[in-house]
Amino acid sequence: QVQLVESGGGLVQAGGSLRLSCAASGRAFSSYNMGWFRQAPGKERDFVAAISWNLITTYADSIKGRFIISRDNAKSTVYLQMNSLEPEDTAVYYCALRLGNFNPRFSGAYDSWGQGTQVTVSS
Repeated sequence: QVQLVESGGGLVQAGGSLRLSCAASGRAFSSYNMGWFRQAPGKERDFVAAISWNLITTYADSIKGRFIISRDNAKSTVYLQMNSLEPEDTAVYYCALRLGNFNPRFSGAYDSWGQGTQVTVSS
């Protein structure tokens, strides 16, 4: 299992922005597929965005173009730039890693998970 560590969460006003980071251990980051999920209290864990090893991106319909996922293989890090944040975006955000040609929207396809970082958006 690869160790993943998220950072960058916090409290922001509606309409504001945050940039989440996820740093991965190991020496094969460039071959990994990476995803972001989120879970609000009392709700299921939902897909947010994913980026493949060859830079194909996938986004949840719910973010409506507000978020951008990217990666820096030299730093073994994946990012989630979140703009125009809404109170409905409040959740714990998790970074995940998958190998192989799995559906990026399916949480069960991922092999490793971080501990999560809290994002709170006030109205």
